[in-house]
Amino acid sequence: MTTGLGKSELTKYDRRMYAVMNRREGRPLYATAARRRALVCAHITLTAIGVSCWTAMVFAEWMWPVFVLLGTLLPWCIATGGINGATRGLLELRGRALDERQLRERDRVLARAHRLTSLLLLAVAVGVGFLGWLGDVRLEALVTPVLIGVLVPHWLMPLWVAGLTVRDEPDED
Repeated sequence: MTTGLGKSELTKYDRRMYAVMNRREGRPLYATAARRRALVCAHITLTAIGVSCWTAMVFAEWMWPVFVLLGTLLPWCIATGGINGATRGLLELRGRALDERQLRERDRVLARAHRLTSLLLLAVAVGVGFLGWLGDVRLEALVTPVLIGVLVPHWLMPLWVAGLTVRDEPDED
């Protein structure tokens, strides 16, 4: 761990989080690029299912989605942990626990995620505009579900981008 600060200047929390994010037990989940892509795709799918179920519970007042939501929670947490393990905590660790290369990588991931989220927002705005203009849809009914549907990818896009762009680690041989 070569950071700008000395190892002794890291807090107990920083050292513990660094150790957690660099555990190798989950390595089979993300050992290859194909597995990391599958893990990110699974995370995106589980997120979409969870957001859809939550939206159905709140706005349609159905109760069955709560069971689907609870069923997706554990796999979603495992997938999140797998992506964090693949990136070695790039987005979860404080800046003082990262070296210069990791800080540059985090900045690059955040910039790319910001661009992708901007494109997503543009596509959603155009889509909702067309629905209101061409379709017989009340836009007031769409505002909250659409905002929730855009907020979640905005929140998770850096994690997904980091999971997709992380490089393979060199073999230990």
